[in-house]
Amino acid sequence: MRSMTGYGRAMREVDGRQLTVEVKSVNHRFLDVAFRMPRTFGFLEDEARKRIAAKLARGHVDVFVTYRNRRSDAKRVEVDRALFDAYAGALSDLTGGELRDDRSLMSVARLPDVLVVTEAEEDQDALRALLRDTLDAALDGLSAMREREGAEMKRDLAAKVDRIEELTAAIERRYPETVDEYAARLRAAIEDLIGQNVDETRLLTEVAVMADRSAIAEETVRLRAHIAQLRECLEAAEPVGRRLDFLVQELNREANTITSKSQDVPITQLAVDMKAEIEKLREQLQNIE
Repeated sequence: MRSMTGYGRAMREVDGRQLTVEVKSVNHRFLDVAFRMPRTFGFLEDEARKRIAAKLARGHVDVFVTYRNRRSDAKRVEVDRALFDAYAGALSDLTGGELRDDRSLMSVARLPDVLVVTEAEEDQDALRALLRDTLDAALDGLSAMREREGAEMKRDLAAKVDRIEELTAAIERRYPETVDEYAARLRAAIEDLIGQNVDETRLLTEVAVMADRSAIAEETVRLRAHIAQLRECLEAAEPVGRRLDFLVQELNREANTITSKSQDVPITQLAVDMKAEIEKLREQLQNIE
């Protein structure tokens, strides 16, 4: 089990090319990836997106890429000859007057835009290999953090599932008592009205109708089935967040049904406590991959 929250960072330098990749993820219903990287790496975005999808199933993922080319051939300096000639002609016109001509190589070089610095064309294969290795390392760090958080969440989720099972057992134990108590109350009410001549057949019929109307055996059986599936999911190696979401919805459905059927205050209170635990489960599951 893994959380959807995590952070990973990696830096690689190969043959004068230095690349840093930072990957940050938070919870999201699907896998959503956003890149912030130099235009030099734009041609690799689709490939990077596929590598991320191969390692992560869900979450909003921000990828930050920083690149520095330290190679001696990384930049070129070129002379804009046409602009230089224009400057030279203008300066010659000025020196024809009273101004002293103090032109030097460095003073001419400082004229705006005469010297043009351009980026050398990058080796795309080298960039591809560098991004692949650095991104994979950053994703490994991200996954490790998500797994650590997932292990902590798993322990907490397991405790909540245990509590829901305890409440289910308490409801099952309480239900037969509610039938007996209803029969006793009904008998007492009839005796108060007509004395000791209670029609046992009619009494049993009324009790049977009440028991049938408030029966919760089907709901508790389904609750136990969902609890068993929840525990299987907690031990699964693959992403189970969506399946857990569905199971929690089903748990809540059964708890609601028990609440609506119940004519017994203790059972209603147990069902309300169960719904509170289910809601805690639901909140934590928002961050499970």
